Amino acid sequence: MEIIKNYQLQKTVKLLTMLVGCMLLFIAASNEKRTTIFIIGDSTAANKDISKGKLERGWGMALQCYFDDNIMVDNHAVNGRSSLSFFNEGRWDKVLEKMKPGDYVIIQFGHNDEKPKADRHTDPGSTFDYMLARYVRETREHGGIPVLMNCVVRRNFFVNAPENDDDEKLRTQTFKDGVKMVEGDTLIDTHGLYRVAPRDVAQRMNCHFVDANQITHDLEQGLGTEASKRLHMWFLPDTEPTEPKGKQDNTHYNIYGAQQVARLLADALCEEVPVLKKYRCNADITVDRRGRGDYMSLEKAVAAAQASSKAVTTIQILGGEWTKPQLPKKSRIQFVMREGAEWK
Repeated sequence: MEIIKNYQLQKTVKLLTMLVGCMLLFIAASNEKRTTIFIIGDSTAANKDISKGKLERGWGMALQCYFDDNIMVDNHAVNGRSSLSFFNEGRWDKVLEKMKPGDYVIIQFGHNDEKPKADRHTDPGSTFDYMLARYVRETREHGGIPVLMNCVVRRNFFVNAPENDDDEKLRTQTFKDGVKMVEGDTLIDTHGLYRVAPRDVAQRMNCHFVDANQITHDLEQGLGTEASKRLHMWFLPDTEPTEPKGKQDNTHYNIYGAQQVARLLADALCEEVPVLKKYRCNADITVDRRGRGDYMSLEKAVAAAQASSKAVTTIQILGGEWTKPQLPKKSRIQFVMREGAEWK
């Protein structure tokens, strides 16, 4: 009898092992069929630390919200990197190892190429252009499709831009450390030729180009001096629990800012690459425990939807198991489950 039990146990274990193996193969095959949009760039696009309720986000972190599950956004942008340091640190090699024919690579640098440190600095018209061209060329050599973007704007309404040798220092500053200069009504460029070079390289190499600088300029200028602060890590003291001392960071985005910029850049990307339009999605609210959406809490998302004046509010949920909220029969909320998300 004991032998029979052991035999049955071995058969069960073997069957479970085969099932798990099949599932892993299915997932791998599914990922192989999906088109990946890689992002390489700096802190304005990068994934962020979301522990302890931190609010900073990169636009690349939010981009998955605007494409359906046929597209996988793989964000390799990193805080503080330039086109030179990203390459020299071996980060580009990791992208090339994962790239499949037909995948896209969004290439966006400039904020840190401007900085004086030798390990980051490049010059537009020479070394900056060379690095951008290298990314374009090597993407194509691996069967990928490059998309150049120039750098997003800084929220600079100062007549004379304040000296800024490192955007990364803004994270450790409080409100009192911020610039005390008077602001005007006109957004002033801080990037100079670094915003021009990506367009030039794209034209020379017949490469896709998205003018992220102009898009974010129009967004910030359209909002104006005060309302544009809502896009950034810009808080008065004692107004945001995660930033009790306040902050005046005119470079990096908060959740709202990252979502607004990602939505606009997704639209522009689909205009530049029309084949991507069929994968474009535009839910009203996204919930994601990894911080890519508007909310990490389904309860907060539902509360926001209930407060909306829209006839129907769509909430998309990215991955994981969730407790389905109890809603009235005639609720104005509809759910879209993505990335394998399911109700408990």
